[in-house]
Amino acid sequence: MFKTLLASAAAATTLIAGLTAPANAHFLLEYTTDTMIDAPGDVPVKLIFWHPLEAGHAMEMEKPQEFYVIHRGEKTDLMDTLKPFTFEAPENTAQAFMGTVPVKRSGDYVMVTVPAPYYEESEDIYIQQITKAFLNRNELPTDWDAPVGLPTEIVPLNKPHNVIAGGTFTGRVLANGEPVAGAEIEIEFMAAEPQMDGNGVQEITSGPLPGGAIVALSDENGYFTFGVPKAGYWGFAALGSGPATEHDGKELSQDAVLWIRAWDMQ
Repeated sequence: MFKTLLASAAAATTLIAGLTAPANAHFLLEYTTDTMIDAPGDVPVKLIFWHPLEAGHAMEMEKPQEFYVIHRGEKTDLMDTLKPFTFEAPENTAQAFMGTVPVKRSGDYVMVTVPAPYYEESEDIYIQQITKAFLNRNELPTDWDAPVGLPTEIVPLNKPHNVIAGGTFTGRVLANGEPVAGAEIEIEFMAAEPQMDGNGVQEITSGPLPGGAIVALSDENGYFTFGVPKAGYWGFAALGSGPATEHDGKELSQDAVLWIRAWDMQ
């Protein structure tokens, strides 16, 4: 018991409180209205490159290099489901994409997007956010805790589709399957969820934090822990954790992004 308490305390110290990143934190969204699916069918998903904590500026998104889902260890290509649309953010409009994920059998569905690198003119660098999000049908766990084999990714240690608000979430940052020590992880709340029956956003439910995004650092084994204060969608972006560092002769930040859904206790 004493060893378990010590291990829990050590994990909790990987939450870095009070450290903040620049306000303009980029996040690629894989957004669905719900993560827990009851009936079989095609689940719509929106891919949007945005500043979700501020519900602010959206970035133009090119067609992704890859968009697929993994269910019971099997990969299904979903590129042919993607259609562009104009996302109407509160500050501007930008191209985004709508796709669908076929959900039939019970279990986890791991959505993966590998976007084309995005040129951020203000920083003169490219950004590529390799993103994962999760659906589940009938509460049967199958795939949520398994690495996908991406150049860089965050592997959850809590079921990512039903985290409890007020509890903690732990993830592990990997690059080519190996842990990344000292990774800087931006953490943002989705302050306004996109509309699924329109191109805009729903009600803005929170404002930006002083100083911008919360930041955690992974420990020597790639782990980090975050205390989830509020129900809703939370994004984690491990900045520059991937092995690729250059694109078209310029610096590339190859990031691992993970989205989780937190719920209030009933």
